[in-house]
Amino acid sequence: MAKSNKKPALGRGLSALLQEDTLNNNISTRSSSRGIQLLELTQIQLNPNQPRTQFSEENLQELARSIESLGIIQPITVRKKNSTDYEIVSGERRYRAAKIAGLAKIPVYIREANDQELLEMALVENIQREDLDPIEIGMSYQRLLEEVGLTQEKLSKRVGKKRSTISNYVRLLKLDPIIQSGMRDGFLSMGHGRALVNIENQMLQLEIYEKIIQKGLSVRATEELVKHAKGAIHDTQQHYHPPFYNQVSETLQNLLETNVTVKSNAAGKGNIAIAFDSQEKLQYILNKIRGAS
Repeated sequence: MAKSNKKPALGRGLSALLQEDTLNNNISTRSSSRGIQLLELTQIQLNPNQPRTQFSEENLQELARSIESLGIIQPITVRKKNSTDYEIVSGERRYRAAKIAGLAKIPVYIREANDQELLEMALVENIQREDLDPIEIGMSYQRLLEEVGLTQEKLSKRVGKKRSTISNYVRLLKLDPIIQSGMRDGFLSMGHGRALVNIENQMLQLEIYEKIIQKGLSVRATEELVKHAKGAIHDTQQHYHPPFYNQVSETLQNLLETNVTVKSNAAGKGNIAIAFDSQEKLQYILNKIRGAS
């Protein structure tokens, strides 16, 4: 059996769609915003605002082997930076894998985009990935809301998600950073995170997080644990009375010569109640306070 001549990996990936000769002949005549072109890897720069911050080395090596065998099936998208250089809009993972595979050139789509449009396209493209963790999705939504300036209604239409879904992901960013890291590493699900975010106290969040990890709690069990914890916080807030407040109460009672009650919740917020039984007594208390100041 005659041994076939092996084409470069790049050509083999595109040849299913386009004849390689036709592609090369048409590069110089294509519009800067349409069609596929070939660019040297040295001409392509990374997007400094790339929303994706983590790339699995194992997955990159796997993709690189695929590229060596099949070529790049889906071109990356870039925008023109200057007369010779381009910046990645989407497809950084394919770009990194192509470098590992040793390609000199890769196929690209060239788009016209300003910095704002670049950020929006990169974020929206990032959200469409299937391997995103909930925290990464929440961060992308938040950047689209804050940096791009989209309203939740516009963002909802742009990504095809309900506003409530977007809000749930963004709320996860209120979790303690340790818990966020746990979600990114796959130790917690979206359901666990949604339950935990209802606990405002971060120390308590971490206590429950540790129980989830240690006991392998389900989402349902976590929701019950959070419910009981919030009930305990409410009871504590109603009866929280540290010794310091007793001292304050006694000091004020001695100064004002009347009953004084100091109440506070676990967050340190509260009120002071000063008793009086007549207008004259109230005036006396006021004079005492003025004199003390």
